[in-house]
Amino acid sequence: MSRSVFIVDDNSLVRRAVRTTFEAVTDFYVCGEAENGSEAVQQIEQLRPAPDLIILDVAMPVMNGLDAARILSRLMPTVPLILFSNYSDISEDELRSAGVSLHVSKSAPIASLLTAARGVFGEDAA
Repeated sequence: MSRSVFIVDDNSLVRRAVRTTFEAVTDFYVCGEAENGSEAVQQIEQLRPAPDLIILDVAMPVMNGLDAARILSRLMPTVPLILFSNYSDISEDELRSAGVSLHVSKSAPIASLLTAARGVFGEDAA
């Protein structure tokens, strides 16, 4: 079963790397991208069906990833949200209250993001 992923990051190189990683496998496909949280909320509200997974950066202009996560988790409480960020000082309580399922560091190999994505669905790393 192929699952849809929506990518939110203000850095086009990061978005491209994440897209390339998910397009290289058969169990995920990218259904959209946004440069900031506000744009993401607007686009995701229009998507039918909703994405199966949303990957968010934290530091973005207009609306940051945590603020977007709070809105998206209210709109789509069953859609997992993965924070993909360089910030390591975000508390577990803050992540949980924003509706974030997991936090993956951008300093880790990009393959760890794919492993985390599979993990939120209870799937093996394959």
